[in-house]
This record gives sequence, structure tokens and C-alpha cells, in this order.
Amino acid sequence: MTWTVWHVAPFVTGIFFILGVFTLYQVLYDWVKSLLNVKGIKFSENLLNAWFGVLYMLIFIFSMQSSLVGQNISWEFMNFQIIALIYCAYFLNIRLPYYFFIPIVLVYMFFNNSIGYWQSWCHAITLMSTYWSFNYLRRHENHDHPFHIYIVLGIVFGALMWFFVKLKFSLSWMIFLQEWGYLVLFEMLLYSYVVMILRDSNLKMHLLDFANHDALTKTENYAAYTSEIKYLFTDSSHNKLNLSMLMFDIDHFKQVNDTYGHLAGDKVLQHVVDVVQTVIDENDSKIKLYRTGGEEFNVLFPGYDLNSTEQIVREMFGALNHTTVEYNGQTILISVSMGISQISKKDQEPADFYKRVDNNLYRSKKNGRMQITAD
Repeated sequence: MTWTVWHVAPFVTGIFFILGVFTLYQVLYDWVKSLLNVKGIKFSENLLNAWFGVLYMLIFIFSMQSSLVGQNISWEFMNFQIIALIYCAYFLNIRLPYYFFIPIVLVYMFFNNSIGYWQSWCHAITLMSTYWSFNYLRRHENHDHPFHIYIVLGIVFGALMWFFVKLKFSLSWMIFLQEWGYLVLFEMLLYSYVVMILRDSNLKMHLLDFANHDALTKTENYAAYTSEIKYLFTDSSHNKLNLSMLMFDIDHFKQVNDTYGHLAGDKVLQHVVDVVQTVIDENDSKIKLYRTGGEEFNVLFPGYDLNSTEQIVREMFGALNHTTVEYNGQTILISVSMGISQISKKDQEPADFYKRVDNNLYRSKKNGRMQITAD
């Protein structure tokens, strides 16, 4: 139809079809991940990737094949199905054990009315071998030329699968070579497309990470804090959720820099972040630490009222005020001052909340430092 009506070769439409299918997969997968994150549901990305990828590709393959079941052209969508198989095995890196894979293949053979053909059994065995070979390649890519091995596997296994299809449907050698050639081109296109998407995605993630993280301490920075507090403030206001915030800074930090040098100051900052992050990791991963100024840090406690933060804050305070940093044979004593508060109905915007916590920190410093002020 594409050639007779639109004068567009089926191969060209096939390219756009494949790109559309895999782009839709990525869009849906990202949407599901975002939805789970918004709902606060913890999940393993590897497990989600495996189940969502398998489910999506099974729906894709069975829905396409349903229009051709029982016809002598039921092989027409085979290239698309092989490409979906390679996508799951190699690019999504989904490991399917034989006890899971074999039932899927058997169900497909029954569905496609091909269970009684020896050629179909040979095709099925080759198909499973294709999957495991590509998956093995992906999991053991410790060589310099992954594309060359990838394409060799595609050529060899593609030829075998199309050979059994040729025998079953008595296809001409011309059709065999044409479809096999299309498959190889689709495999090359898929590789280039996915590598391009991943490179672009990795670049964006790198830039985002650079923009939202402090280069020295590797913790999140003021820009990340600003974004998060806006979201948490709105969520707390609308849903009446608890939110507390701690602000602390290192006492006499300028004196550390002036006495020991800025490299010593950098080491102190890194040590402080390591200590606080260790306390957070031992308590609740939802708590977030931010470096919001030179020696100033903020900690957000989503879902915590003031009383429920006390134990964790005391742990942070005790750990920081009983630690030292060694630098060039000299011992640097660390102490911190803290201010903490809980969100209030009087807070009209995040800046109001910030100012109250900042005022509590100021009172701690004014009243002798190395203390906690809360309201």
C-alpha cells in the first residue's frame, strides 16, 4: 500500500515505524518512572526496565502479528519482531532465563498457528539463541569494537531465521536476500539511533548534575535547594504536610582559611559533608543536604515536624562537634552552629521559611556558637 498509494518504499516507512516504536517506549518508560517518583514509591530501575520492556515488546509483537495469523504472509513483520528482540536483549539488557523465555515462545507459536512446522521450531531455537547471544555480548562488552561483533551476530542469526522462514513459506531467494538485507540495515540504524539517544541523554544528565551539585563537596547546591524547596513548600501548603529545615555553618571558618590555607578549608568542608551525609544515610534517604553558601548548609526534612527531627539533628550535631580534620600534620578542630524550624501557616513563600531558620542560626552564633536554636 505504501508504494502503490503514496509512492514511498516500504523500507522507508519501516524506518520511521521502528524509530516511532522505540521513541514511544522511551517516553512511556520515563513517564512511568516519573509517576512512581511523584507517588513516592521506591523501585528498582533494573527491575522496572525488565518488566516494562518485556511487557511493551510483547504487546508490540502480538498486536502486529494478530492481523496476519493464519495467512501465507504472516512473515511480513518478522524483521520488526527481530529488532524488538535485539532491543530488549542488547540495548535494554534484559536477562530472560530459559524457564521464562520458552513459555513465551511456545505461546507465540500457538498464537501464530506454527506449532506443527519443523521450520518454526528451528526458527524458535534460533530466535532464543539470538536473544541470549546479544544479551551475553552486552553483559561482556570488554572489547574495543562492540559494533562489529553486534553486527556480525545480527547478520548470522538474521540469515538463519530468514532461511527457515524461506523454507516454510517457499519464498524466493530474491525475497530472502531482500528481507535479510533490510534486517541488517535496521540493525545498523537501531544501533546508531540508540547510541545517539544515550549520548544525548548522558550529556544532559552530566550538565544537569553539574548545574545542581557543588563541585567541591559533590553535594547538591543552592540551585537544587531552591528548586526542591519550591516543590516541597507548595506540596506542604496544599496537602498540609510537615516540613522542617535545618541550617548550620562551620564556626570560625574564615579563621581556618586564614590559619591553615584554603586547601585546608576545602578539606574541612568535604569532611563536614561526609559526616552529615553518613548520618542521613543511616536514618532516612528522603532527607536532603545542600551546600547553600561558603560554609553554610541546609538540610530539608520532608514529612518531619520539629520534634521528629530532634534525634537526627542531635546525631549530626554530636558527630560534627566531636571531630577533627588532619591537614599537613596539623589538627583542625571543628564546631558548628545550628538553627532549625518547622514550616508555619504564616510562611507565605519559601523565603519566609528560610528567614526564620536563618534567624535561629544567627541566634545560635550570637549566643556563643556550637549550639542549636529551634522554634
